[in-house]
Amino acid sequence: MVKLAANLSMMFNEYDFLDRFNVAHRTGFKGVEYLFPYDYEKDHLVNLLSENGLSQVLHNLPAGDWDSGDRGIACDPDRVGEFQESVGIAVEYATALSCPQVNCLAGLKPENVSVESARDTLISNLKFASPILENAGVKLIIESINTIDMPGFFLTHTNQAKEIIRHVNSSNLYLQHDLYHMQIMEGDLARTIESNLSLISHMQLADNPGRHEPGTGEINYPFLFSFIDQLGYDGWIGCEYIPAGNTEAGLNWTKNYL
Repeated sequence: MVKLAANLSMMFNEYDFLDRFNVAHRTGFKGVEYLFPYDYEKDHLVNLLSENGLSQVLHNLPAGDWDSGDRGIACDPDRVGEFQESVGIAVEYATALSCPQVNCLAGLKPENVSVESARDTLISNLKFASPILENAGVKLIIESINTIDMPGFFLTHTNQAKEIIRHVNSSNLYLQHDLYHMQIMEGDLARTIESNLSLISHMQLADNPGRHEPGTGEINYPFLFSFIDQLGYDGWIGCEYIPAGNTEAGLNWTKNYL
């Protein structure tokens, strides 16, 4: 059976962030993910996870100044030093939280930087980060994001991310496959998952259009969940969606999976 993790950055926004751990537990989730843990004390987060019987399944590397528009810094040649410092911070948090993997957001390509330079910078940064994280027992993953929600994001397709992984040539670099983003950019979700299963360490979901919960759009999630089970995928699927209404009222779709 698929393992669903609540995304606390997007779900349960009726509550303060630190209260969402208990609500996730109360509504049946066993795992949680969220964008960034870095604004909170590690010990506090560890206690919240323990008190609520939750596993931390994913968080992102520091991604620059999110509130000012940064969406990752890994493809920016002018911020390599900042990226390298961020890897150490991510290791500290992932280790404390027993988080098995962290996602590296490639970021928006700076206007004055060529595609080739951005690509080379991303590859170099991933080559730097992957062994450090591997030594800490943490997987490094990258994801592609659609160009409608995030214009200018450097990684936009599965094959592009696979090419980056091939050039990095690390045993510790994997794919995060976001079903919502890739439905917009590619479609053909089942075939893409099947052909890339060995690289996929994490998945995320939302329906399209609207980025709301499954059942509100065009993606046939009951079919996909059954298909993913048949393939033997044993990773988590993060529920990274914007609730169409009250989060808890919209959780009926999870009744066969939690």
